[in-house]
Amino acid sequence: MMLSLLALAALGLQLPAGEEPVDPYVQSNANAGATPVADDRLWRAFHGREGVGRIVDDLVDQLIIDKRIADIFRGQDIARLRRTLKEQFCYLLNGGCAYTGRTMAAAHKDMGLQTADFNALVEDLQAAMRREKVAFAAQNRLLAKLAPMKRTVVAR
Repeated sequence: MMLSLLALAALGLQLPAGEEPVDPYVQSNANAGATPVADDRLWRAFHGREGVGRIVDDLVDQLIIDKRIADIFRGQDIARLRRTLKEQFCYLLNGGCAYTGRTMAAAHKDMGLQTADFNALVEDLQAAMRREKVAFAAQNRLLAKLAPMKRTVVAR
């Protein structure tokens, strides 16, 4: 079993830069909410680690200014969000990363997310992928991995 970031902090080890401690949890790739694609073709279509990094940074920058959903991200740990989204996308795209974040249910607990919130995030992600010039078919393959998570994160 891997140690959670809070347990690391309790042992006097460093949390990732800028992140706030969270309650202990078991780290597992299963927490990513889906299994990775079978090969690395999709990873290459997303331009590898650098491309995924640009997409996630662009996405998060948009989420915090998107008037439809910016309030959801106020007071959230944006540094953790950036890191865990990069890990999640890397893991799902078969880029050789482990996902160290919480489960989708735990990460979104008590947020009161609605379908419109989920849809706005997807629109912002699609725009970020377009700006990175990810092919439409590749975008759809990632979205197909993420779409079932709606049942877990949307509360109403």
